[in-house]
Amino acid sequence: MTLHDTLTREPTAFRFLTSAQRPRKPRTRGVTEIRGPYYSVMGPRYLEDVLDTMGEHVDALKFAGGSFTLMPERALAEIIETAHEHDVLVSTGGFIEHVLTQGRQATDRYIDEAARLGFDILEISAGFITIPTDDILRLVERVQEAGMRAKPEVGIQFGAGGATTPEELEQEGTRDVGYAIDLARRCLDAGAYMIMIESEGITEEVITWRTDVVATIARELGLEKVMFEAADPEVFGWYVKNYGPEVNLFVDHSQIVQLECLRAGIWGTDDTWGRILSYRGTAVEES
Repeated sequence: MTLHDTLTREPTAFRFLTSAQRPRKPRTRGVTEIRGPYYSVMGPRYLEDVLDTMGEHVDALKFAGGSFTLMPERALAEIIETAHEHDVLVSTGGFIEHVLTQGRQATDRYIDEAARLGFDILEISAGFITIPTDDILRLVERVQEAGMRAKPEVGIQFGAGGATTPEELEQEGTRDVGYAIDLARRCLDAGAYMIMIESEGITEEVITWRTDVVATIARELGLEKVMFEAADPEVFGWYVKNYGPEVNLFVDHSQIVQLECLRAGIWGTDDTWGRILSYRGTAVEES
């Protein structure tokens, strides 16, 4: 058995060729979360095709925009079951922002219903709304009590979300990165599974990327407990180039192959070609 075989559940073709060593699932480093149905429809049969071919490289499937509320429950259950069959966690995405506007009772019912349906991760975001930090921490605890993993989203941009233009967001203004770091730390201390870093104000809908913000977050929080939104090839290429193949990233499901080729160091652009490497003496095992 080759080293390559020990890192994947099923042997791949062309195993005599070398590539950067990747931790096998369940991973805590180099996690890839993909966007599910939103910009395009994704049903259980389509998802099965995606995961039959690339499932070993996908760690989580994230719904967007509350798309799961538009589906027949049967189809939603099949999507969740298909993901679980491929050891892929399923996330609600940040739809709780909408639910919170309907009050405490609706929010509690939403959390319980997500748990009943088999969601593994409930994202707690507040890009469009303002909510006290203590309330976010209460939501983290409430989600965990329901048996799911809480994944708060933090960022520096006021009014983040949707298709807001850079000019409109500039008028909204940004928070100091210290605020985002403090909030993330308090959420992690409360037991949050991971922190999602909102891309708007950093690499999305900005005139100039705020790479200083990314550097500060990485320095203060480390990379294992944070995931960066990077649903643009130029953006996830920059993250892998600067923070290595084991940075946790959220991308669109159409970008799985492109991202994994980059993580594995087998393909890329002229500035990453042959430069994405790893060094380990033995097979990778998660600690």
